[in-house]
Amino acid sequence: MSRLELDHVAIAVPSIADALPTFEALIHAPGSTVERVESQGVAVAFVGEGAGKLELIEPLSAESGVGRFLAKRGPGIHHLAYRVPDLGATLERLAADGVQLIDRAPRPGAHGHRVAFLHPRSTGGVLIELVEA
Repeated sequence: MSRLELDHVAIAVPSIADALPTFEALIHAPGSTVERVESQGVAVAFVGEGAGKLELIEPLSAESGVGRFLAKRGPGIHHLAYRVPDLGATLERLAADGVQLIDRAPRPGAHGHRVAFLHPRSTGGVLIELVEA
């Protein structure tokens, strides 16, 4: 397996509309349009381009994973996302290596990408998203 490349850093926010101007000014880059990702119960917008762009994630309901995250921890870094060329093969390899998977199979993510999450118990307390790109 080749080295993983950072795709984005996700920041949980209660409101993209409120947070987006701050991050646009900070990064000095325009944000994307807001996209609903029903499979994850969030709305998302990206700021910046290329590796290391920011993804602002807003829960669609208080019961969603991001909604529970915000209620427990407040706004802040939610996860790191890495690009992989073959998500299915990567998940199989990681499971064989003993990594605890949240998603045993890819699911739909933003911009039509397939994604899967790794459990923080296996990654030093950090939620990791794998993005097939």
